[in-house]
Amino acid sequence: MIRFIPRRYWAVIAVALALTMSVLDGTIVNVALPTLSREFGTSPSSTIWIVNAYQLTITMSLLSFSALGDIYGYKRIFLIGTTIFCSTSLFCALSSSFAMLTVARILQGIGASAIMSVTTALLRIIYPPQYIGRGMSINAMVVAVSIAAGPSLAGAILSVASWNWLFAINVPLGICAIITGYFLLPQNPCKDGPKRKFDKIGGISNALTFGLLIYSLEGIAHHENWRMIALQVLLLLVIGTFFIRRQLRQEVPILPLDLMRIPIFALSVLSSITSFTAQLLAMVSLPFYLQNVAGRNEVETGLLLTPWPVATILTAPVAGRLIEKYHPGLLGGIGMVVYATGLLLLALLPGQPTNMDIAWRLMLCGMGFGLFQTPNNSTMISAAPRSRSGGANGMQGTARLLGQTLGTTFVALIFSVTSATDSMPVCMYVAIGFALVAAIVSCLRISQPVPMRGRSRKIRFLIGSHRSSL
Repeated sequence: MIRFIPRRYWAVIAVALALTMSVLDGTIVNVALPTLSREFGTSPSSTIWIVNAYQLTITMSLLSFSALGDIYGYKRIFLIGTTIFCSTSLFCALSSSFAMLTVARILQGIGASAIMSVTTALLRIIYPPQYIGRGMSINAMVVAVSIAAGPSLAGAILSVASWNWLFAINVPLGICAIITGYFLLPQNPCKDGPKRKFDKIGGISNALTFGLLIYSLEGIAHHENWRMIALQVLLLLVIGTFFIRRQLRQEVPILPLDLMRIPIFALSVLSSITSFTAQLLAMVSLPFYLQNVAGRNEVETGLLLTPWPVATILTAPVAGRLIEKYHPGLLGGIGMVVYATGLLLLALLPGQPTNMDIAWRLMLCGMGFGLFQTPNNSTMISAAPRSRSGGANGMQGTARLLGQTLGTTFVALIFSVTSATDSMPVCMYVAIGFALVAAIVSCLRISQPVPMRGRSRKIRFLIGSHRSSL
């Protein structure tokens, strides 16, 4: 069977499989949190750290692993990350206490971070430049579907097995990804690898900066002690200033600020942050609406949310091919307008909506997001020189995680100041605002040359002039 399937496809399968597991594990546990709270005897606010520890670890280490990928090779970092993720998933499944599971999730987050840091960089190597859009469509599809399908898949697993299987299922899948990746993933040439050294101080300050940022936002969202929040913000300003100033002096920084000199790259980062903020505003608020207002149970909620990832699956590959003919800025702008339209229709749902009323609106959202995300990811990764693919990949992942964090923070704030019936429409209107900002920013890229169509010389010039000015 392997003989009849091109090597490229097997390599893509390995990347997609590992990426699916790492993204999915950020949301799949949410449904099981009440069960875990009862089993471990912990409060709901404490139990949520099973989720937060994973996401926080990824955010703190993602850019560092991206830099390591540029130095030591994307394939090596991918295999190490997948091995760590696979083994720590078994650790999670065998955990018998809250503390044990939390530690296991932190270690699992390290593996997931290593995987996420190099996936788009690997796809850039697997696919020829003229077909990079098709590779990015796979990445966009996997990320969007994994985020959206987490609750549905969790509900299906928990209906026939214990919560341990939410993690145990990763073990055989991870082994398949490791074996396939080891034999079939391409090696990337690391011309500057031996000359470069990993900036350890930069890595630590990067972790502290993003960790404090996320933790401060979480504290604001959950109305924690304002003095503690003020202290965290002060530390964030001090450490963050030191980190950025240090990065500006580095020839190849962990935080790729030099790449932000490329206009189309900077615009793609901004549109990514705003689009994922809009997505999480919708995806986090909708389950509460469906269960508490629309009167659906957990199983019905999971099924009703399914049209979103299905539409993304259908749209993302189409968007990947359209990139070869149309400007990605235009496609992204259209996608976000379609997405905003779906959000508006959700906000205007009738008092007693039918399943079909909800389903087709969610499908419209999924189509719009799939049409946006593929061109955006393609532009971001292609705008950077090949030697900096890891840095571009890390920035892409960081933008996504920041957007998701902002989205969940806004949901928590809105829920705290609105009633149960009003919270979902308010979340949708705020999400519409972010989606329209993403659409405008995406359209601003139309005046910029398309990087995957032979503009790399101009990009290298921009980076070179920036370094010389430093």
